Amino acid sequence: MRKEFAYVDARTDGLVLSETEAGILEATALKIAADHAGCSLHSTDLLHSVELASAALPGEVRRALIAFRDQGNTGGALLLRGLPVGTLPATPDRPEAEPHWADVPVATLSQLMVMSVLGRSISYSDEKNGNLVQDVSPKRGAERRQENGGSILLELHTEDGFHPAAPHFLSLICLRGDRDGKAATVTGGIGDALPALDAETVAALRRPEFRTRFSTSFVRDSGREVMTPPMPVLSGPESNPDLRVDFHGTVGTTPAARAALARLEDAILGSLKGLVLEPGELIILDNRRTVHGRTDFAPRYDGQDRWLRRSFALADLRPVWSELGQGRSHNPVIAEQHAELIAAI
Repeated sequence: MRKEFAYVDARTDGLVLSETEAGILEATALKIAADHAGCSLHSTDLLHSVELASAALPGEVRRALIAFRDQGNTGGALLLRGLPVGTLPATPDRPEAEPHWADVPVATLSQLMVMSVLGRSISYSDEKNGNLVQDVSPKRGAERRQENGGSILLELHTEDGFHPAAPHFLSLICLRGDRDGKAATVTGGIGDALPALDAETVAALRRPEFRTRFSTSFVRDSGREVMTPPMPVLSGPESNPDLRVDFHGTVGTTPAARAALARLEDAILGSLKGLVLEPGELIILDNRRTVHGRTDFAPRYDGQDRWLRRSFALADLRPVWSELGQGRSHNPVIAEQHAELIAAI
């Protein structure tokens, strides 16, 4: 278990909305919320309204989002600052306390407007009740879990990298920051790490000799650990590869694979960027080319703890159309149909 991350400050590269631009975005979000009062966030009509309303984003921001969507960058991350979050309830400290989207409409719909430029919003029925925008806050009793409700250091990982339809993009918007300034979100892009890897290591990472543990929420029998079938960590173009790994849950199945995985982790750790998110800051990750994690922090469970909201997007829904249930929620994955029991290693 890693104790800490060393990282370069990512805040200096962020795009900043002016107060006027944030005000326009907030007014737009409130109008959508009023027009769709009582609707599920999965409503097609509501989501189409959100996509149309993304025109309220400043032109500079939309241009940056389009460039990130089409070309990416070596770090695999983009930071927006100054987004409106609106009036907030207490930070939820247990799953049943997480608010309905209409209770935090400004942050919810502003985040979805941004994500609609990158792709099509999606969620997963196995996770967070299939919520399209999900609360990320410390949960009582989950402190030591390698999950978003924990507060120990969260190891670097591809989001849902074990899933057959893992998100292409994810975003995290900060509603309430960590008052102690300790909980840093860190990212590591394969584009930054690749120059540090030799040809032998890259070749090993491209072989299907790695397996990743399914998150507990995706395994219906909580007493079983399930791993993906053998797959590569790197794939795609040689100069611009995709990355899929979880340094807590991915294992190499051969000595060469294990050595390559360790060298990859060292390369990514040597090129981390990060920041302690503040209210109104939204970080967007290309989940195909970057991993992310978080440093540890100490929750107080007093309603004022760190609170982010998370959203996913796919570039195209058509490949998963038959797997979508209610709205944009991917049907439950029966893990054993896509994987093998960990005991088989």
